[in-house]
Formats: sequence, C-alpha cells, structure tokens
Amino acid sequence: MSASFDCKGCDKANIKDVIVLSVWIKELVKRIDMVAYGEPHIVYFGKDDKTGYTVVQLIETSNITAHFCDNNGDGYIDVFSCKPFLLETVEECIAEFFNPVSIKTNMIYRQA
Repeated sequence: MSASFDCKGCDKANIKDVIVLSVWIKELVKRIDMVAYGEPHIVYFGKDDKTGYTVVQLIETSNITAHFCDNNGDGYIDVFSCKPFLLETVEECIAEFFNPVSIKTNMIYRQA
C-alpha cells in the first residue's frame, strides 16, 4: 500500500515543533500497528519560502515520510508499507496533531 495525504493549512505551531513531530510520528507508527526501525529523522531545511521540517521514519515494512511548509502550513505525508493499514487511522492521527483545513487522500496498491 502506498498512501499520500495532502494536508492544507495545518496548525503552524505544531508543524514547526520538533517535539510535536516526534510524538506524532511515534504515535502514528503505533496506531497503524507498524514497527519502527530506529528513531525518526526530523530535519529542518529549505530556502526562502520553502522552509520546513521533513520527517522520515523507517518501519520494518518500508517507510513513512512527511514534509511540512512553514509558509502556508501545508503538509505532505506518505505511508508506504507491504503490511496493510487503515487510511482512516492515519487521517485521524494527522487531524489530531495538525488540525488541517482539509486532507486529500490518495492510495495505490503497489506490485512489481
């Protein structure tokens, strides 16, 4: 499963807080019943109006990534796993931590 969650207008304070991001990614891993492979990587970078945090969490069945934009509060989250998970659970966790104005979800089944 490869799911993307485009989140418009997230809570800017939370997407700029490394502690909130760390708690969120660990909680998301738990809620979708995955196993983290190491600690999350949370890095702040960018230039001009393209700055923000990126979160990368390896999981035993693949990875979770997130990119947040300081400028407009938008977030782009991807969950990729060969183990099934519920889209609704991811959406609920995103809503709880970041309170976006909207979430646009896309999902594809990947198969080589």
